[in-house]
Amino acid sequence: MVGHLMQYHPGFTKLRQLVREGTLGRLQYIYSNRLNLGKVRREEDILWSFAPHDLSMILSLVGEEPAQVTAQGGSYLHKTIADVTTTHLTFSAGEQAHVFVSWLHPFKEQKLVIIGDRAMAVFDDGQPWSRKLLLYPHRIEWREAIPVPQRAAADAVPLDEGEPLNLECRHFLDCIATGATPRTDGREGLRVLRVLTRASEALQGLSVQAPTQKMRFDSNVQIHQSAFVDEPCEIGSGTRVWHFAHILPRTRIGRNCSLGQNVMVGPDVTIGDGCKIQNNVSIYKGVTLEDGVFCGPSCVFTNVNNPRAEIERKEDFRPTLIKHGATIGANATIVCGHTVGEYAFIAAGAVVTEDVPAFALMAGVPARRIGWMSHDGERLGPDLVCPRSGRRYREFGLERIGEIV
Repeated sequence: MVGHLMQYHPGFTKLRQLVREGTLGRLQYIYSNRLNLGKVRREEDILWSFAPHDLSMILSLVGEEPAQVTAQGGSYLHKTIADVTTTHLTFSAGEQAHVFVSWLHPFKEQKLVIIGDRAMAVFDDGQPWSRKLLLYPHRIEWREAIPVPQRAAADAVPLDEGEPLNLECRHFLDCIATGATPRTDGREGLRVLRVLTRASEALQGLSVQAPTQKMRFDSNVQIHQSAFVDEPCEIGSGTRVWHFAHILPRTRIGRNCSLGQNVMVGPDVTIGDGCKIQNNVSIYKGVTLEDGVFCGPSCVFTNVNNPRAEIERKEDFRPTLIKHGATIGANATIVCGHTVGEYAFIAAGAVVTEDVPAFALMAGVPARRIGWMSHDGERLGPDLVCPRSGRRYREFGLERIGEIV
């Protein structure tokens, strides 16, 4: 475990949550200032002394290593040790960031600013807890081809107060006790070291090459070498992405999912935890899978009701929601604009053209309800008792059942 302390600061933990939830929208620019008068060091320059924490936070927020690193600096107290540096990072999806560090500054400042296309955030560790993390819902409106800023008052984000070093030590002990992977493990440390090395080479005027392969940040994610994962995206721990799959930008995939051969997901798609997507399935923009959804081989989702190759209909995309625990059989089709209820079961080859109630067993073209299914995927008889688990259900009208608790 590497001691990148700021990753355990409640302010940064909350900021990272806001970014992953999409509160700030698509990330555009990040800048970090870490400035002070001293502590001046002789064995390392300001880049290696101050910047590791900032780089660790930026890489965590963006989710990948930068494609390009440039740096400039000045050496004033010693001719070979930089006292001030500015490092600029460019990422593959267009995000940019810079890190300004100095130990020749008249006052202390530790500030991280995040610019998104929906909102902006400022994490200022020099402020009291009530003001450490501020959210600015600013936006830019275009009026007659002129961008006009629309300013809004800052909202203070409530934080659970906690000493970062104490929280870091507790996390370390928890990882020892449970065998979990630390948030700042050795791989995370290596990513930061690679960026620091590239910045040092840039300071010296050396040619800096980008890594030949993007790093996946979670060591528990398995991605086959033939798969393509566009950035930015999020893939949860324990998820496996198999041969020739393609994950498009801004896709969020939960924990412990399995994406089979030739699966395409995205852009802007959300998949919950524990989902299984079999071979040859495409999940387009507008489709959302909640936790525990099963998609059988070659099942079909749509996002436009009346497509034409010669007519652009991106404004006509209709959302489709597949709720918790639902199963979609092989070669079934889910017409866009509908919701498939919890633990519903869509038979192979069925075509869903209307909303599906929870626990419904649907079959045919168009699909019609032919029975009810239990949580365990067993067809319920007239007594509405699951033959596998013994769970009991009752009807609430003609088209609704629920479990008897």
